[in-house]
Amino acid sequence: MNELRRALLKGGTAAGTVAVAIAAGLMRPSQVLAAEWNKAAFDAKSVSDALKGIGAASPADSKDILIKAPDIAENGAVVPVEVTSRIAGTQTIAIIAEKNPQPLAASFDLSNGAEGYVHVRLKMGQSSNVKVVVNAGGKHYTAAKEVKVTIGGCGG
Repeated sequence: MNELRRALLKGGTAAGTVAVAIAAGLMRPSQVLAAEWNKAAFDAKSVSDALKGIGAASPADSKDILIKAPDIAENGAVVPVEVTSRIAGTQTIAIIAEKNPQPLAASFDLSNGAEGYVHVRLKMGQSSNVKVVVNAGGKHYTAAKEVKVTIGGCGG
């Protein structure tokens, strides 16, 4: 059998199926689940603006938010940060690197009683506090940990 012919027929069939689905309105190229991200909060240039963007103008301090991050990060391009929220009914977890050009580094929506746990790798340009803001039951709580960066990750 001719392998090239087979590959072309498979590719043509797949492309045709996708074209029919788009024409029928079953698939929309502009329809994306991540399209509803908080642009204002992620584009904020200051911590206070980022907090306002996520609706947490004055969060209360909490010892029920555990932040596991290195005291000294050898490379600011990949700083591992692990957050555990022991606050009942945790709905969102936001991570802010205070001295980054755009401080809001990550935001997670948790639903249906999901465990309040996230693990990310942040890019940090310089030493600063990593602040975590948790929304639970309509109230905002915060905790922070200082991370010293020896090699800058944002152009350093």
